[in-house]
Amino acid sequence: MGEWSEWRPFPDPSASGYLIAPIGPGVYELRNRETRSLVYVGSGGQCAYRMSSLLPAPLGAGTRNNARLRAHVRANLGVLDYRTRPFGSAAEAETFEKEHRRTGEYLFST
Repeated sequence: MGEWSEWRPFPDPSASGYLIAPIGPGVYELRNRETRSLVYVGSGGQCAYRMSSLLPAPLGAGTRNNARLRAHVRANLGVLDYRTRPFGSAAEAETFEKEHRRTGEYLFST
């Protein structure tokens, strides 16, 4: 298990932005840069790919059953930051995500 990265601005793919995230298992967290409030925490076996599903089509990839979260991310790209943490397995990342979710107050809990 690695350490958290530094906070970075969430990239706007329509402006040629790109994610810096683990290609393999990892956890990611979003926050509002202006208010410092936590928005969301998630995990994936392919962290970078899973993070790209935070944006609605055609900007994002993959599937996600939370249209409200995707719309929020798209509407707030200018004020969202993210950080990531690599893990050795998807199971470890998911366990950490669930534990971390219980300790933080997120705008979106699922």
